[in-house]
This record gives sequence, C-alpha cells and structure tokens, in this order.
Amino acid sequence: MWWALFAAFAGIALWLQSWRVALLGLLTWCLYEFVLVPTLCRVLKREGYPCAERVRGRLFACGPGHQQLKNDALWRLVGLRDPFQKNDEDPETGGVVHSPYVRGRLTQADRALILLAALGTLAALIGTIYGFR
Repeated sequence: MWWALFAAFAGIALWLQSWRVALLGLLTWCLYEFVLVPTLCRVLKREGYPCAERVRGRLFACGPGHQQLKNDALWRLVGLRDPFQKNDEDPETGGVVHSPYVRGRLTQADRALILLAALGTLAALIGTIYGFR
C-alpha cells in the first residue's frame, strides 16, 4: 500500500510537473522509513545474535534496553556520543558482556536507509524554503 502511495506521488508530480508534489512524496517516504516501515529490532543480544523482534520504523527497537543501544548507534552515525547515556554499562544486564558499541551497531542496510532518509528530509526542507522565495 505504501509503495502505491509513493508511486502515486511520483505520477502526480510528473503529470503536474510539480517539484513541490515530488518533495511531498519524498518527505512521505522519509517519514515511512524513519517511523512506519515494518522491520526487525536487529540489536545484538547478549548471546551475540541479532534480536528478531518486530518493530515499526528504523529508529526504534523492541524495548527500553535495546532502544538505548540503538540510540547510541544513531548518535554514533552522526559522529557524536549520546549525551543522554549515563555510563557504558549494558542496559539489559548492568554489566559489560559485549560492549554497547558492538551491540548497538546498525546494519549496513539500516545505516544506508537512515542516511538516505535524513538526506531526503534535508532536501525537502531546503526545497520548501527555496519554494517560498
């Protein structure tokens, strides 16, 4: 259903020759990737394999412990350290089994799609500001 909506945005943008409609479609895709796409948690469990719990959105994890690890990975993706992290302990156990850095790594596909969605959001914002001039 979502892909039909994205195709409709593309078709309408081409038909109307409207870059504004194309930007709206791009922004809708970015929203979908950030918070709506059905995916898996994929945070490494203590045993060393990825969590297979279903979640909605690439920015989210299945529970508070895994969410903290994913937040750390997202901060690292932009080259910063999580300012809200209190310590380097594992949020699930309170001790270090696998370092949070290793457990909180994003998969290559997630990393690529999050960066593309962020760039798309930035392009839509710049296009919107440019359109008001």
